[in-house]
Amino acid sequence: MSVTAPAAPPVAPRRPAPISPEELASIRAPFRGATLLPARAYHDEAIHEWELDEIFLRDWIAVARAEEMPEPGSFILRDLFGENVLIVRGRDDVIRAFYNVCRHRGTAVEERACGKAVRFQCPYHAWIYDLDGHLVRAKHTEDLQDFSLASFGLTPIRCETWQGFVFLCFTDDESVTAPLRDFMGDWFEHHTGFGRDMSTLRRAARLTYDVGANWKIVAENYSECYHCPGVHPMLNRLTPYDLGEDFPADGPWKGGWMVFADGCETMSVSGSRDGRPLLYARDETEARRIYYYILWPNLIVSVHPDYVLTHQAWPDGPNRSTVHCDLYVEGDRVDGLDLSGAIEFWDITNREDYHVVELQQQGTRSRSWTAGRYSNQEASVHAFDLLVADRYANDGSRTARGWRTEAASERRQVTRALRAQHDGAGAGGGA
Repeated sequence: MSVTAPAAPPVAPRRPAPISPEELASIRAPFRGATLLPARAYHDEAIHEWELDEIFLRDWIAVARAEEMPEPGSFILRDLFGENVLIVRGRDDVIRAFYNVCRHRGTAVEERACGKAVRFQCPYHAWIYDLDGHLVRAKHTEDLQDFSLASFGLTPIRCETWQGFVFLCFTDDESVTAPLRDFMGDWFEHHTGFGRDMSTLRRAARLTYDVGANWKIVAENYSECYHCPGVHPMLNRLTPYDLGEDFPADGPWKGGWMVFADGCETMSVSGSRDGRPLLYARDETEARRIYYYILWPNLIVSVHPDYVLTHQAWPDGPNRSTVHCDLYVEGDRVDGLDLSGAIEFWDITNREDYHVVELQQQGTRSRSWTAGRYSNQEASVHAFDLLVADRYANDGSRTARGWRTEAASERRQVTRALRAQHDGAGAGGGA
C-alpha cells in the first residue's frame, strides 16, 4: 500500500524529569516563598538527557530564519541534538524540513551546509528526492514487493514559521505537541498588538560564544537586571536596573520592558542610534523602552527602538552552551546603517554576562550549595524557572506566575511603609 509519507516512529508518553516532587513544589511555590532550581538541574547528565528528549526533541524550537532560504530550491543543513536536518524552500514557496537521511541505506542525501538544488540525489546509490521530500527515482526497485516511490520519501519534520523565524518540532503527534500557534498561546497576538512584523528583518551581525554554563543559567541571567549595577556599568548607565514592568503571558513565554535613562536613545556604546531610524516604536513612550522576551525554551528576543537582538543558548552537555547573538534591522537598510556601536556594546555586555554565569556554574557544583531564594528583583527569573518546572513535572498544569509589575508595586508599598515608620519614629524622638 502506498502512503505519501513514512509512518512516524511511535512517541513514548511524556515522563517527568528526575526531580523530586518536593523540589518541584518548592520551585512552583508563590514567588515570595519559592526556591531556585536545584543544583542537579544545571549539572546532572540524566537531567540533560531528559531535557533533550522531552524538551528540545518534543517542543517547538526556533532553528533558522526564512531568509536563509530566499528562493525555491534554496536549503540549509542544521545539526540539532544528534540529528542532521535538511530545511528547504519548495517550488510552492513553502519551507519544509526533513531528516537528512536517504530511505535506502541511511546515507546523508545532502553534504553542503547550504546552497540551491533542483532535487536531492543521494551520493551513494543515486536515489532522487524532490524538494517536497517525495522519492522520484530509485533504480532497480521496480520488482520489489510492497515498495512504491510514494511510500519512501524523505522523513519529514514538522516545520512552521512565525515572523520569519523557522520552528521545528520533532514529534508528529499533535496530541503530544500542538501546532505552533496553539503551542505558543498568546505570543502571536502579543507582537501583532505592537504592530511588529519581524519577517522583513535581516541579520546584520552575529556574535558567537562558547559559554561554560548550562543553557538555563544563561536564560536566568537574561531574566533580571539585579546584577546590572555591579556587572554592567555601561548598560546600567543607559537603563536604570530597577525600573520596568512585565507582561502577563498566556503561553510558554515571558517578557517585559525597561526604560532608557534621560539622554539615551538605544543600547549602544554612545547611547545614541547613530542615525538609525526607529523600527517599531509607534510613539514616544515605546521609543523610550526596550522590550525583553524569552520564548520557550531558548529563543531570547530583545526589541530595541532601532534594531532587534536575539540570543539562543544551545546546550552542549549539562555544563556548556553555545550562544549565538544576532542583530537584525530592516532588510532594505541592512547595508546602509552604522551598527558598530551597538555591536560593540553587546559584545562587551555578553562577555560580562558570560563571565559571571560561568562562575555560577562553577559554584553550584559545590556540595555546599543548596537551591537559593529569589530577591525581590527576580520575579522574572522565577517566571522562567516556572516554565522549566512545569515541563519537569509533565503533569499538564501551568503554574500561575507573578511578574515584575506586581513585585515593583509591592516594593514601592514596603518602601513607603518603612519611610513612614522611620519618619514617625523621628517625630516621636523629638517630642
